[in-house]
This record gives sequence, C-alpha cells and structure tokens, in this order.
Amino acid sequence: MSDVLLTQPNRSHQPVNIIYTGVAGTGKTYRLLQIAQQYTDDLPTADDEALLAQLLQDLSWREVLCLIFLQMRKSQQDLLKVPEIVAHPFFVAKAAKNARDKNLSSTAWLALRRHSPADSRTVSCDNRASQAYFDKDESGAWYLLPDSIDLLEGLSQQLTEFEHAQLDNSARQQALSQQRFSMVSFHQAYGYEEFVEGIRPVMTPANTATNAAGLQMQYGIQDGAFLLLCQRAARDPKQRYAMLIDEINRANVSRVFGELLSLIEPDKRTDMANAMTVKLAYSGRTFSIPANVDIYATMNTQDHSLAPLDMALRRRFRFVDCPPQPELLPSIKTGHSADSAEPAATIALDKLLRGLNQRITQTLGSESQLGHAFLWAIESLEHLQRALAEQIIPQLAQAAGGQVAVLQYIFQDDEQPLAMQFIQDSQALLAGSRPTQTATQNDSAAGYLGHDSFFGQPHSALGAGGYRINADLIAGTGAFAQAAIYQRLY
Repeated sequence: MSDVLLTQPNRSHQPVNIIYTGVAGTGKTYRLLQIAQQYTDDLPTADDEALLAQLLQDLSWREVLCLIFLQMRKSQQDLLKVPEIVAHPFFVAKAAKNARDKNLSSTAWLALRRHSPADSRTVSCDNRASQAYFDKDESGAWYLLPDSIDLLEGLSQQLTEFEHAQLDNSARQQALSQQRFSMVSFHQAYGYEEFVEGIRPVMTPANTATNAAGLQMQYGIQDGAFLLLCQRAARDPKQRYAMLIDEINRANVSRVFGELLSLIEPDKRTDMANAMTVKLAYSGRTFSIPANVDIYATMNTQDHSLAPLDMALRRRFRFVDCPPQPELLPSIKTGHSADSAEPAATIALDKLLRGLNQRITQTLGSESQLGHAFLWAIESLEHLQRALAEQIIPQLAQAAGGQVAVLQYIFQDDEQPLAMQFIQDSQALLAGSRPTQTATQNDSAAGYLGHDSFFGQPHSALGAGGYRINADLIAGTGAFAQAAIYQRLY
C-alpha cells in the first residue's frame, strides 16, 4: 500500500470508506492506529486561562454543568446549589466567553430544569429535553443522575486531560489532546445495539418516599459508538471525524449497520447530492450520517471462519490490500557459526520470510502467507526460535491440516536428516528413528517453553500420523544453534 494512504489524513470534503485487507500480521491494526493520530489534535500547553478556554470552547451550557458536577464529585461533593454552580470557575469562564454578565442564575436554572427527569418530584418544567442529567433534592440542592454517568465518558476524559495539563503546565510537558475518532473491535456478539443504538440497562434513582437517593435498574435506549461519533461530527462540521473498526468481518456487518448501510455511501451523506435520512430502529429518530465522517476498517482474509462480506457492503467501500512486507525486516547475527564466517553468522529475516511465503503460496495458497509482524520484533536467534516454534509452525500446521509432507516442504525438510528437520514425522519416530539429542534434552526443551503436552510431542489431532516440532529447535541446540539451518529457508 502507498505510504501516502497510511500517513496522510483525508483533507478533501468527500467521505472516505476504506477497508484494509490482508493475512494476519501485515500491520492492518497498526495502520488504524496511525490513522487515529491524524484525527487527534494535540494542543500546545498554555496558561490555565487558555487551557480552560480550550476545554470549554465547544461545550453547551448543559455540558458545562455536567463538567462542574463531575469535577465536584472527585472531591466527594455530589450536591450543589445554584449559587455554587454559578460561582464555579467553569461557569464563570463560559459566561465570559459568551460575554454574559447578567441573569446567570436564570441560565443555570433553565439548563438544570430542562434536563431533569419527567418523574422528578421536586422539579417542574414544560419543555424538558429527551435525556435527563440532573435532579434536585428536597433541600434545593442539585445532583447528577447516576444513570447519566455512562453518557459522560467523553466529558470525563476531557476533564482528566485538562487537570493533567494544569498539573504539568509549569513544566510544559503535557499537551491537551482532542480525539476526533472512535475505535471499536467487531466480534461475533457485536451488534446494532452496540454500534448504533439499543436498549440497555441503566441505574436510576429509586422513586421512593423513604429513600430518594436509592438506585434501581431500568432499561432505556442508549446511543452506540457510531451514533455518538456522528453526533460529535455534526456539531463540528469544519473538522473530519473517523470511525475505526478492527476486524470488521468478525461480526455480521449487515446486522451491525442495519438501516445505516445505505447511508454510509459518500453521496448519501448529509448535504451531499443524494442525501438520505432514515428512522432509527429503536428511538424512531430521523438520522443521517454527516459528510465529515470517514470510516476505516480492517479485514482478515485468512480466517475462513469469519463472516463473508456481502456485495451490498463491498460496493460501499474501497479495498486496500496489505501484503506482507519482508523488506521491513532486519538481519540478525547468531555469533555461533562454526567457522566464524560473516555470511554463515547472519540470518536475513526478509529472505527467510520471502522463502517461506513462496512455498506457502505454492502449497496452501496466498491467503495462508505469513505477515511480516511474525518476525517484526526478532532481535536474536533465541527470539527467532521461539517465533518459529510457538507461532509460525502452529499456524501453518493448522492451515495445512497437519499434513506432514506439506509442512516439511515449506521448511525444506523433505531431504534433510532427522536431526536437521524443523518438522519431524511422528510415524518415522515411532518406527525407530530418534532425534540426536538425549531424552534429557527432550525433557528440558519441553519444560523450557512450558508446553510439555504440545512441544516435542506428536500432533496427531491435526492430521493422520501427526507431526513433531524438533526439540533442538525448541531448546536452541544442535544444528538449530547455527545460522545455516535458517538460511536454508531462503
């Protein structure tokens, strides 16, 4: 894939829908994390007044009130009266930003009452908002509704970042960041209710005369990750926002998106040529996807147990292939070559991966190739041995159905003596052949990795006859302590 696609944010006004596809270990999730950085604003440290202005710049009066309650809760003060709220630095700064110096108590009263629950016994209001956040006790003190806490995760995160920036402001070490993305991982149980909206349990104050502060469980319609992101994007049309989805094909994508499947097309977005709206399944609200929302996802093409993407979804996304990139891998030096010759002591991991993948493609197909991430962190011969024994060989054995002949071809074992085979045929061992190492070496190798029921034992469950990983590879002894046996894989 072009590095431009990886490192450059979407600066156009056209929505982007991209799915990065490839086998395991090709850095697809890493690309999402890189993209996330392009949708993160790192604001420089400033004085406390400037930090406060940054915190409050896009907040409504209701959000400012929520922020005040969240901060006061940290000091164990849950009940606030209106004069205390109006005197709070957040409220004062918001009023100053709006050039307001009159009727501030009325502003606070209006926002508090409007976002009170319909069944409140102490607050009357003719024009309530659909979502309640505050209520008042008999003494006239206001408090934050417990069931609203989960809705304020974003504000709570902003408050935490603000407080950290204040603490470190003198040293200028902390930047206030604003994330314009949401990242989720799809799985088999992930659905419309988590992504768009659904009915979920919330804790609300018990409506009892004897225990007004008690809690009870109720069920209400809660917005999902994508809906929350779209709401933020709609309030900030000059900035671009991103929905990042890891392993998109692990869920039933048509069920997750539901009626939004038609809306994600670029020309169906808000204010676009063929803009569409739908009514959401649970709330019945009219909804459209803002044009400043981009969608990026990853898809593992190797796991055939995952749900396939239907054509309706495929035509709404661009697909970017992420092949293995062996050229990113370094070489390692073993320091154990018998003649100390430089070529014999160096293992080129890029050549090793190319060789393996060439033979994997010939026998198992291109979708069984190994990604460069399998060898990305290799810094020594010991690391390479562990990667082969614990990750690479088990994965290829599963892809090959445990067929010893296929595995031995991939690792160039078919014409090698038993002691120099990465993959040993358990039938040959049972027939009387034995590795060159002693039984003690076998036992210590198995114990070395903590897999005595797996390593050094036949894997008959994976195929007729089964295979065995050479115990010398696990222990790093014999021929496997030399570079030549790994160079053979080129």
